[in-house]
Amino acid sequence: MSERIDPALPKAELHLHLEGAAPPAFIRGLAKEKSIDIAGIFDEHGGYAYRDFWHFLEVYEAACTTLQTPEDFRRLTLAVLEDRAADGVVYAETFVSPDFCGGGDLVAWREYLQAITEAADEAERTMGITLKGIVTPIRHFGPEKSRPIAQCAAETKGHFITGFGIAGDEKAFHPKDFTWAFDCAREAGLRLTAHAGEWGGAQSVRDALDHLKVERIGHGVQSIDDLALVDRLAEDGITLEVCPGSNVVLGVYPDFASHPIARLREREVKVTISTDDPPFFHTTLVKEYEELARVFGWTEEDFRAMNADAMRAAFCDAATRDRILKIIEGSA
Repeated sequence: MSERIDPALPKAELHLHLEGAAPPAFIRGLAKEKSIDIAGIFDEHGGYAYRDFWHFLEVYEAACTTLQTPEDFRRLTLAVLEDRAADGVVYAETFVSPDFCGGGDLVAWREYLQAITEAADEAERTMGITLKGIVTPIRHFGPEKSRPIAQCAAETKGHFITGFGIAGDEKAFHPKDFTWAFDCAREAGLRLTAHAGEWGGAQSVRDALDHLKVERIGHGVQSIDDLALVDRLAEDGITLEVCPGSNVVLGVYPDFASHPIARLREREVKVTISTDDPPFFHTTLVKEYEELARVFGWTEEDFRAMNADAMRAAFCDAATRDRILKIIEGSA
């Protein structure tokens, strides 16, 4: 019998899409306010409905059509952080895309970013949760569209925007097609991650490491199919942002027992636990921990260690890292 995991255990979450974490009721409310008909993206219970990963992307983008103003994103950020705080999250990083916040226009992006940042600051004061932003171009929008997004990221690097990554359809284009954007972000001093090894196989992880020079990989679970790559991840200290529930619901793996997170950890790869787009996958971070504890026998000590690894890999300043680490390790 697995140990009961305290839901209030302090947690760090590194892989969270801001729009993808929008509660369905919040999106339905916005749609009603704006008279936008997106009823087809919900099931009979009011949750998001989709057939597979590629249909999920379509539903995701349809939901985003309700998010049209900086005020919408301020409200969204507060709603998402309220859910995260209820999960015991004390530190989170979220993917944000200027594609959805002003269409890649720098002036518009600054307005959206100000609204998101104000909400994050409010949540830190009232909920005790710290949020940082990782700017992401959308891979299937193409390499050319990634360039203005990288410039938006470079121009707004600072207290809130600390990282740069790439999300979207992993089978669209090749990582080397986005080297300009990643070079731009790197030169601006942004920390780098990339979605890989969710759908593109172990080779996609190698390609992200070789061409984009990232220090973290979003998902990365298919690395398990190439043990030389697994050893490279361990030796180079590459941290994986693993989202087990997402992988199971989307069919990357049939169930938690088949998921390679434990095998990766046993081979000394730094794995962290996140929810990706939690309402889409009917999950919470508490549920993820409970299921991992049930299947793999992990204890609170295991989860504290993984959360500490998450903070050591976090895209934040040293003072923030030290402060959150004390909370996670129980010394604050």
